[in-house]
Amino acid sequence: MGPVTSVVVVVLTAQLLAACAATARRVAPLIPPSTTTTTTTPMTTTAPTTTAPPSSYLSLGSSGPAVLALQQRLTALGYWLGTPNATFGDATQQAVYALQKAAGIERDSIVGPITEAALTKGVVPVPNSTSGYVIEVDLEDDLLMIVDNGRLEYTLNTSTGGGYWYTSDGVTALAETPTGHFSIYREVDGMVVDPLGELWRPKFFDEGFAIHGDSYVPPQPVSHGCVRISDEAIDWVWANDIMPIGTAVWIY
Repeated sequence: MGPVTSVVVVVLTAQLLAACAATARRVAPLIPPSTTTTTTTPMTTTAPTTTAPPSSYLSLGSSGPAVLALQQRLTALGYWLGTPNATFGDATQQAVYALQKAAGIERDSIVGPITEAALTKGVVPVPNSTSGYVIEVDLEDDLLMIVDNGRLEYTLNTSTGGGYWYTSDGVTALAETPTGHFSIYREVDGMVVDPLGELWRPKFFDEGFAIHGDSYVPPQPVSHGCVRISDEAIDWVWANDIMPIGTAVWIY
């Protein structure tokens, strides 16, 4: 290739490069740069649901002057809880259950405004008997009352027949507490174990049905038919001869 040809090639090359650059400048704005859009979902934290009562409420485990005042008021109304000691334990919980049942309010054993109102009002159940010494068991409210000549002396939480079907020793039966007028005809100062469970210091009033102590006495009917009260309560019953042989038992 001669000198002239070389110059022509160089000139043509330069012109071609300039034309390409110009074309690139014209085209480039029509092609948007590649973009990536990322959507970030903000993290949210949901506070866990809590069922703890407000700190001003009284419940199992509370202690102090307010609990002592509660216990004294319950005792004055006849809801048995033993000796007031300023500690909200099982016996106080049982008494609060009984008050809530008598008042027809939620049975949660928490002493808030509604329960306090019932306490202030002095709500107590109304017994059916008017004469004699009678242990009454109200199945509708699930309450046990100790009544002397129509006067209510004590009220206890109880758990009676749960109304479910069960099978024991090949026999299927309904878990219900018998109704009617009975009397204490046998008692055992100790633990009685049968196929349906354990009965602490039972007071039998109809065949195998008894008023007895139990470590689990919820505010609703769950027993096979017996009348459960707390172990503390049945110990008090025995210590003070509250239900001697021959005592009338009305269940309705």
